[in-house]
Amino acid sequence: MQRILVIGSPGAGKSTLASRLAGSLGLPLIHLDGEYFGPGWTMPSRSEWRERVRTLAARPAWVMDGNYASTFDIRVPRSTVIVWLDLPRWQCLLAVLWRVAKNYGRPRPDLGSAGPERFDWSFMRWIWSYPRTMRPKTIRMLERLRPDQRVYVLRCRSDIPALEAALATVKEAA
Repeated sequence: MQRILVIGSPGAGKSTLASRLAGSLGLPLIHLDGEYFGPGWTMPSRSEWRERVRTLAARPAWVMDGNYASTFDIRVPRSTVIVWLDLPRWQCLLAVLWRVAKNYGRPRPDLGSAGPERFDWSFMRWIWSYPRTMRPKTIRMLERLRPDQRVYVLRCRSDIPALEAALATVKEAA
C-alpha cells in the first residue's frame, strides 16, 4: 500500500497537494494540523502527540501532510513516498498571508475544530526562518532514506503535474 508523506514549509501547499493526491490515488487523507490542534488552538502534550501520530502512521495506506519534524522518526520509516515542497520562503509567506486574508475569522477545513483563522507574527517569523532552521534537518532526514523509499523534491508548483503523473504510474504498477 502507498503511504505518501507531504512535507515542507507552512504555506508551501502541503494540504492542497495532499488533498489532490489522496483524491486522485484513492488514498485516505490525514491532515496533521487537524489532528494536532484542538478546540481553541489547544495542543496535545508531546507524549500524547507522538502516540496519536504513531496510531495514524500505523494505518496501511494514507496521504499525510504536515511537517512536525519531531515526529519524522515515526512517520518517515512508514512512508513509501516522501514529497518535499521546497519552495522559496517568499512564496510561502505570500500564500499564508493570502490564506489568512481569505479565511480570517472562519475555520479552515484542514484544521478541524482548532478555531477561526488568525494572523500570527510568530508564525510569520517561523516561515521566514524555515529555510535556515528546517531545511538542513530535512536534507539530513532524506539522506537516510531506505532504497525502497521514493522521494520527490518540488521547488515550484509547476512541478506538481509531473509528480501526480509519476505517482499514478507507481500506483498502476503496484
